[in-house]
Amino acid sequence: MVDFRPVGYVIGLLVAALGFTMFGPLLADLLAGNGQWHVFFESAVITILTGGLIALACANGVSQGLSLRQTFLLTSLVWLTLPIFGAIPFVLGATEASFTDAFFEAMSGLTTTGATSISNLEGLPDGLKLWRGVLQWLGGVGIVVVAMVFLPELRVGGMQIFRSEGFDTSGKILPRAGEIAKRISYIYAGLTLAAVVAYSFAGMGNFDAIVHAMTTVSTGGMANYDASFATFGAGVHYVAVVFMILAALPFVRYVQILAGTAKPLLHDRQVHIFLTIIASCVLFITMWLWGRGGTMTEQSFREALFNVTSIMTGTGYANANYMTWGTFPVVMFFLIGLIGGCAGSTSCSVKVFRYQIVFAAIKSQIRQIHSPHGMFTPRYAGRPISEDVLNSVIAFLVAFILSLGGTAVLLGMTGLDFITSISGAAAALANIGPGLGLEIGPAGNYAGINDTAKWILAIAMFVGRLEIMVVLTILSIKFWRP
Repeated sequence: MVDFRPVGYVIGLLVAALGFTMFGPLLADLLAGNGQWHVFFESAVITILTGGLIALACANGVSQGLSLRQTFLLTSLVWLTLPIFGAIPFVLGATEASFTDAFFEAMSGLTTTGATSISNLEGLPDGLKLWRGVLQWLGGVGIVVVAMVFLPELRVGGMQIFRSEGFDTSGKILPRAGEIAKRISYIYAGLTLAAVVAYSFAGMGNFDAIVHAMTTVSTGGMANYDASFATFGAGVHYVAVVFMILAALPFVRYVQILAGTAKPLLHDRQVHIFLTIIASCVLFITMWLWGRGGTMTEQSFREALFNVTSIMTGTGYANANYMTWGTFPVVMFFLIGLIGGCAGSTSCSVKVFRYQIVFAAIKSQIRQIHSPHGMFTPRYAGRPISEDVLNSVIAFLVAFILSLGGTAVLLGMTGLDFITSISGAAAALANIGPGLGLEIGPAGNYAGINDTAKWILAIAMFVGRLEIMVVLTILSIKFWRP
């Protein structure tokens, strides 16, 4: 029987901590003088008291460490519980959102998906704008810690291959989690502060700089304007590209740089492939736009660079409506969204390293067919890929494809058209944000879709953020057997 008290204790503390972060938006509303500060005061009281009571009720069951089952439960329940409380300000605030819309917005924020069900973002009080940024910022650092600490231990989707990539957490579950999380958090906060300064120098207002720094470094993509980054000038666009790329690189490499060596980052094959894909796609789309326009302009290059980087990293910003660019760019955006960034970053989707492992296995199999008596072992970063890692990656990819198809079918059953269903499923499951088409594309949002579809998409965001296999394990009957 699983002892739920240690899990409940941690979740209670995290809920209470979420409540304390609501005082930031409260202060923003006080400074803006819009009279909305009481929304966050009431939300904070509800959240802190509830979280505190849960922690107190479970405090007698706290042990020295978490078991494997408890860790699986914790990683899942955190991303289900926090959006419930994160939704409270949207229900009580100026949007007066239904619980469906509020939960959708909070889940989208904490999973760093960036899909929004709110229209007229410019008219939101400063507190709610900041709250959307805070949710994404908290979700971003949370998933980095999960990716670097929890998932390798849980042997999820091939993530165990990174156990020796800087932090060895073998032995009892998470014995060095505090140390690892602290280092990553410092780097994450440092990148955010650097983004604030860079945005301010590029011409963005101070408040916008703070909010967009949060949503950029988290690769979340929630903006303060319906037009997203089309509101800003070229300098801001280039700053965003730099920090989206930095946030999509493995954070363990930054820890190693601070330890005195940049060599692991410079020699990381995953980083090379990631940057190569971005550069290639930018080149192809830029040439396409130049061909369509008949002239070579900086704007075409900048729009290609910005939107390719945004979709590839799963940020979801837009500085142009790329749905009007023609079929080729739209198909390319759909495909690169299913690739994603590097493992151990705030980026989303399948991740580059899984494709590298699959291609290494395919190459090895082709050589084996060509030379039946030879011995060919697939390798990743110069090291042999173990059978359990390979099986885990293949299982993840199959689960991802099946989940994508199943989600698209369910969305279609709610009345959504094919393009909206398939792109919405991909955008939610890969935590990208914008889909394709007029309704949920870069020039639209999710406000107009039906409530059933919103719940399906919210669940897909949750499943995708937790790398699918964690959720499938929790749902299996065997998991609950003593």
